[in-house]
Amino acid sequence: MSEFPTPSVARVVVGVSGSPGSLAVLGRAAEEARIRGAELWPVVAWEPPEGDLTARRCPATTAVAPEWERLARERLAGALREVFASTGTGLPGQALVVRGAPGPALVRIAARDGDVLIVGAGGRGRLLRALRPSVGRYCLAHAVCPVPAVPPSPLRAALTSVHRRNVLRLRLHTGHLEREFESLPPDARRSAG
Repeated sequence: MSEFPTPSVARVVVGVSGSPGSLAVLGRAAEEARIRGAELWPVVAWEPPEGDLTARRCPATTAVAPEWERLARERLAGALREVFASTGTGLPGQALVVRGAPGPALVRIAARDGDVLIVGAGGRGRLLRALRPSVGRYCLAHAVCPVPAVPPSPLRAALTSVHRRNVLRLRLHTGHLEREFESLPPDARRSAG
């Protein structure tokens, strides 16, 4: 009589960079893990600023690598605190800090049967896409598991526009706010103003 291996517990793997978009994706991944009854595996992938190949050639970077890993652990803990109000997720699974490029690291981790790899999608301009390859696109092209892509928040475009106007010191468009203020009853205007 042969024994069949027991199926592994389903996992929801999600990359975390600490950006507002990745925090939203982490929250969505937690929802998905709850729905599926799966483990949640948030992952921060890090590599030396010059890349691993250059770092391996330069012995001085070996001494700094523990510091870069510590910073990655802090980034992961900060993201977990931001989304879950603690350094734990409240779900089964484990948070990982791995050394390597984010796309290949996430694809390597999310390779078991039943895994789902959740990534962020969209919201990058042409210049940014040219300078830094998209982790989400890499995962969509190379992962062996399902890869749902979470679109950016509709508020992200508005926030980017306001930030751009602030950087360029341009006047913000407040016409809609003025119209709303004028539509208030006079006694409400006094308390708001």
